[in-house]
Amino acid sequence: MQEAINKEILKKQIKRLEIRSNKLVNEVFAGQYQSVFRGQGIEFAEVREYQIGDDFRNIDRNVSARYGKPYIKLFSEERELTVIFLIDISSSQYFGSSDRLKSEISAEVAAILAFSALKNNDRAGMLSFTDRVEKIIPPKKGKNNILRIINEILSANPTGTKTSISTALKALNEIWRRRAVIFLISDFQDGGYEKDLAITARKHDLVCIKIDDDREKEIPSVGLIEMLDPESDELILIDSAHAAADFKKESAEFDENTERTFKRIKADYMNLNTRQSYVQPLIKFFKEREMRRGR
Repeated sequence: MQEAINKEILKKQIKRLEIRSNKLVNEVFAGQYQSVFRGQGIEFAEVREYQIGDDFRNIDRNVSARYGKPYIKLFSEERELTVIFLIDISSSQYFGSSDRLKSEISAEVAAILAFSALKNNDRAGMLSFTDRVEKIIPPKKGKNNILRIINEILSANPTGTKTSISTALKALNEIWRRRAVIFLISDFQDGGYEKDLAITARKHDLVCIKIDDDREKEIPSVGLIEMLDPESDELILIDSAHAAADFKKESAEFDENTERTFKRIKADYMNLNTRQSYVQPLIKFFKEREMRRGR
């Protein structure tokens, strides 16, 4: 009975997310996705009569012979893309000190980007991971595949608890060798992945989306407290009065080092927080990326 109730709750949650995402795509992000994520080649579009100044190398001889005057081929950018969501579903993703967990933010952001891809007739797929590859959904077109991706993120039941970004990136680069747009969504609570991240950034159009929660960055000064590491299940007793300053400093250094890594490998990135709306950061990201690509 409880399982049936849970499935019904999940179904309603996905439906609400679908409605909200489509609304944002149509009203806020219309055209922005297409302008910043472009195809990798050109495809034939149509023919028209030759005009002075046209490149004569594009003359279509067959059509010109048929109509007795020169026609040239026109080409357009190939729009169709493959979009892959690399989703961290390790235990730290099921933390949230506000109304939403980090995993829920992951699902909502992925939904907006996926429905943007759908609107532009792109293929979308997913690879979820912990310290191992948990689930692979091959890229396909259509709403059903997107709803499947969202369902997998929200209802994930991973076998692993820890995080290995390198494992996910190596699997990605082995499975998808053709260039794709990669959205890596994680809190990046991991290390030693820099080399694989750089390889992925060279092979693909990589966007790193880092999701944080304020409670993970600060310890309240309330005396002795027990803290649980969700990925190791280890309980640690600490004196919060003495540890608070060090913890805050270490968190800031971690964020700076992570951002420095993104910049060094020239990967686009954005920072999101469970306590804040992701709409404005997404809008800012699209605008800044468009400006960079327009230079």
